[in-house]
Amino acid sequence: MARGKFITFEGIEGVGKTTQIQRLSAWLHARECPLIVTREPGGTTLGERLRELLLAPSEPPMANLTELLLMFAARAEHLSQIIRPNLEAGNWVLSDRFVDASYAYQGGGRQISFANITTLEQWVLAGLAPDMTILLDATPEIGLRRAAARRGAPDRFEQERVDFYRRVRQAYLARAEAEPGRVVVIDATASEDQVAAAIARAVAARFSV
Repeated sequence: MARGKFITFEGIEGVGKTTQIQRLSAWLHARECPLIVTREPGGTTLGERLRELLLAPSEPPMANLTELLLMFAARAEHLSQIIRPNLEAGNWVLSDRFVDASYAYQGGGRQISFANITTLEQWVLAGLAPDMTILLDATPEIGLRRAAARRGAPDRFEQERVDFYRRVRQAYLARAEAEPGRVVVIDATASEDQVAAAIARAVAARFSV
């Protein structure tokens, strides 16, 4: 049985990841591609509990290193319970965030050493990487305005200042520049249909579906 394909979606808040994952999922289902949709942090029972800890505003604030380690703890469980078994079973896996988010949020945003994140990546992922990453790109001003229009109380990350998100975005774009064969940058300021069409074209070109 052929290994499934692993596609991750990345981007700052408000770029439409959830919507576009749903759109791509429907597009792939129409082409009879078996798939699951998951998310980080989360995806497993333990991961969802860690997600609650990571997103809930806390006093005193969570240490940056604690945040990073919790993200990778959730990711280790996610890989063990969801991602690897489904890929080995031949299923496509669509994930709302993966390891690029750690480089962007904890590396760019929190300014933790990229070298330390790479050490954790090598240990936890053991060579696994997405076959394709869709980076939905928009300025923090646009993304945060969109996010504010549709959310309730902001979570711990959404409470960050715009400078934090500028660093996050730049880290994402640097990842895309470093790995153009894996990361496809999509203009998230276009209409929902235009973004969905661009993603479908990219996926069709990459995987011949």
